[in-house]
Amino acid sequence: MELINREYLAWPTIWKFHDSDDFIRGLVGPIGSGKSVGCVAELLKLMSEQEKGPDGIRRSRWAIIRNTYRELNDTTIRTFFDWFPQSLGKWKAADMEFVFESGDMHVEFLFRALDRPDDVKKLLSLELTGAWINEAKEIPRAILDMLQGRVGRFPSRRDGGPTWNGIIMDTNPPDTDHWWYRLFEEDRPDGWSVYHQPSGLSKEAENKVNLPPNYYERLQSGHDSAWIDVYVHGKYGYVKDGKPIFPEFSDTVHVLEDEPQIMRGVVYVGIDFGLTPAAVIAQKSATDQWIIYDELVTEDMGAVRFGELLGQLLKEKYRGHTIRAWGDPAGEQRSQVDERTPFQILRAQGIPAVKAPSNDFMLRVESVAKALTTLTMQAVPRLVISPRCRNLRKALAGGYKYRRVQVSGDERYHDKPDKGRYSHVAEALQYLMMGAGEGRELIKPDVDTTKFKVNKTIRPLRRMFR
Repeated sequence: MELINREYLAWPTIWKFHDSDDFIRGLVGPIGSGKSVGCVAELLKLMSEQEKGPDGIRRSRWAIIRNTYRELNDTTIRTFFDWFPQSLGKWKAADMEFVFESGDMHVEFLFRALDRPDDVKKLLSLELTGAWINEAKEIPRAILDMLQGRVGRFPSRRDGGPTWNGIIMDTNPPDTDHWWYRLFEEDRPDGWSVYHQPSGLSKEAENKVNLPPNYYERLQSGHDSAWIDVYVHGKYGYVKDGKPIFPEFSDTVHVLEDEPQIMRGVVYVGIDFGLTPAAVIAQKSATDQWIIYDELVTEDMGAVRFGELLGQLLKEKYRGHTIRAWGDPAGEQRSQVDERTPFQILRAQGIPAVKAPSNDFMLRVESVAKALTTLTMQAVPRLVISPRCRNLRKALAGGYKYRRVQVSGDERYHDKPDKGRYSHVAEALQYLMMGAGEGRELIKPDVDTTKFKVNKTIRPLRRMFR
């Protein structure tokens, strides 16, 4: 393909991306694979294919979106002008707009940073032919939803309308809870398509001729397997940011390949309350192995509705089993709405929940860590998880973490867990394990007050799966 500034040769995956005319197209792959250049080439191809209007001019208008202005300036704009020099048009730095006028073409490129859902207001007045979202995994779903209503509106119908309209996007792979994964891989709408580039270490790796020798081999150094899967192999996955609270956890060791069968007997439930309540459901086998079957993870939900959902789940899947449940001791506090405690609300749903024996953070963590780092008599981990528990898996893999302290040149972390989206399901597991007796040797009753204390002299070995 001959572009304005130089000859462009598309790689096989990107060529398929160019060959499609779907309304929304996604390009996903490892870093350094030529995704951004491919999207710039696609914009230039589309603008040249725009049909002439009544005045003989090919008019089009394109939004180019990144999550922050720093990244827009440092990466996206630099890549764009590497293939479309500023000398070929008029660059309005104050407005972040580039206008190209030559021959029968009049094209506008509007560069915008949109990293928050409330940034949708920046799109409300735009009338666009199409858009490119660079590094789409950093962009909120609300931005994409609004953008779909702004494309296809320029040029106007009376001037012939756009020959093609839609949105193109590129990204490194996000995790499987991201809107990208849900829309492209699980429930893809009509008119959407996604193109996956091969691993940077495969024989089919793309764009390697434009990278330094052994680029991907060197890129692996100092990174864990999750990071390598995403940025080198181009796989969907979760990348850790911070210090994991459970470094003992390994997805390949502790997650079952298939969903386990529920056994007859006692079912154990752990619950974390608050405005983002969560629950974890498990059983203990005859071989002393903990099997985590289910999770219930919510957002912005009150105790009453959460109790209804948990009660429904237990009745549908665990009817006839004996239920034992433990929750955050803070659940003894009464609601300001109806003066009932979360425990009373759960009992009204038939869930016999009581408070966990302790809320000591280190004790809770050790009760889970011990099960992660010990084996049964059959030489298998004492704690395994169903593949359906995606939030719990991500929590244990590093989503539940100590946040990094912003100190220049030093790896330091807060001593309390980051209360993010994965903390609640992780703490529900802790209350389950505590209530069911894991780590019992770590606590001893205070003879004078009958309250629990942590026995500081006993700590389980936490190195087996590091």
